[in-house]
Amino acid sequence: MARLIWSEPALTDLEEIAEHIAIDNRDAAKKLVQRIFNAVERLKSHPKSGRKPPELYKTAYRELIVNPCRIFYKSEKEDIYILYIMRGERSLRNYILEERAGKKPD
Repeated sequence: MARLIWSEPALTDLEEIAEHIAIDNRDAAKKLVQRIFNAVERLKSHPKSGRKPPELYKTAYRELIVNPCRIFYKSEKEDIYILYIMRGERSLRNYILEERAGKKPD
């Protein structure tokens, strides 16, 4: 079974999204966080279950969709790195993903 490794920035992303939702609906924020943790937890058994993001199709990155969020991750051997969580309606900023994966942007 693979090991999940959450990056600090990804946890911060999730916290900021939840705080924003909680302004209007605290229960919805809690439910979203729980749904995201449940979806990510399943990656331990099925690390390739996420789709290849259309914007990053030729890379090793994958994503899970948990509306309204996109969770970006990368699988390496027995480790799964959760790198970036964003609202689905926002545009992906590729350089953030590269920075969080420890690579320098091209």
